[in-house]
Amino acid sequence: MQSKDRFTAIILALLVWGFAGALFGALFAGLHQILLVLGLAGWLPLVIAAAAAAMTTTAFYSAMPIALVGCMAGVLASIGYLIVIGHDIDLVMIASLAGGAGMLAGGFYSWMVAGGSRPLAETLTGLFAGLLAGGLLSLVLGFVAEPVGVFVLAAGVVALVGALFEISERWLVRLGIAWLPGVVSAPLVAGLVAAVVAGSVWILGSTTATVLDTRTQQAIAEVLNDIPPGLLGGMLGGALSGMVLELFGFRLEDDI
Repeated sequence: MQSKDRFTAIILALLVWGFAGALFGALFAGLHQILLVLGLAGWLPLVIAAAAAAMTTTAFYSAMPIALVGCMAGVLASIGYLIVIGHDIDLVMIASLAGGAGMLAGGFYSWMVAGGSRPLAETLTGLFAGLLAGGLLSLVLGFVAEPVGVFVLAAGVVALVGALFEISERWLVRLGIAWLPGVVSAPLVAGLVAAVVAGSVWILGSTTATVLDTRTQQAIAEVLNDIPPGLLGGMLGGALSGMVLELFGFRLEDDI
C-alpha cells in the first residue's frame, strides 16, 4: 500500500508540475522574445523573463483562487479596452488597466474571504527563484559558444526555478508571512495575474491589427513562434524536476 501511495504521489507531481511547467515555459518564451524585440540584450531578457514567469506560475500553483480572480478581471478589463479602443492596442495601457482591475477584484476577494499574506509570500518566493535561476543560467550561457534553442532554454529555466523554489520555499514563505501585510496580498497577486493576461490579449489582438507596420507584425510573429517550443520545453522540465524532487523526499502533493 505504501509503494502504491508513493507511486500515486509521483504521478501527481508529474502531472501538476508538467502543467505548471507548460504555463511557465510559454510565459517565459513569450516574455523573453518580447524583451529581445524591445531592444534588451545580454543577461537582462533572460533574468526578467524568468522572474516574471516564475511569479505568475507561483501565483497559480500556490494561490489558485486569487489567480483565477485576477484572470477574470484581466479578461474583462481587456475585453472592455478592446471594445472602447478597437484595434489600436497599447501594451502599457491595457496592462495597467487590467492590473488595476485585478487589484480591485483582489481587494474585494480579500474582503469577502479572510486570508493572510501567504499568497504574496509565495509569489515573492517565486520571484526570488526566478531571479536566481535566470542569473545562474545567464552565467552558464556565457560560457556556451553555440546558441541555445527556446525548447532547451525553457526546460532548463523551469527545472532550475522549480528546484530553487522548493528548496527555499519553507523559510522564505515563513519570513514573508511574518513581515508582509496581509491586506495587500490578494490585490497585488490578482493585479499581477491580470496584467499578464492583458499582455497575452495584446499579443493575440495585435496579430489581427492591420494598422501595425510590417516590422511590428514580424516581431509579434517571432513571439508567437517561440511560445510552442517554450511550452513543450517547460512541460518537460517541470515534469522531470517535479518527479526528481518527489523522489528526493519533497512532498509536492502537500503544496497542491
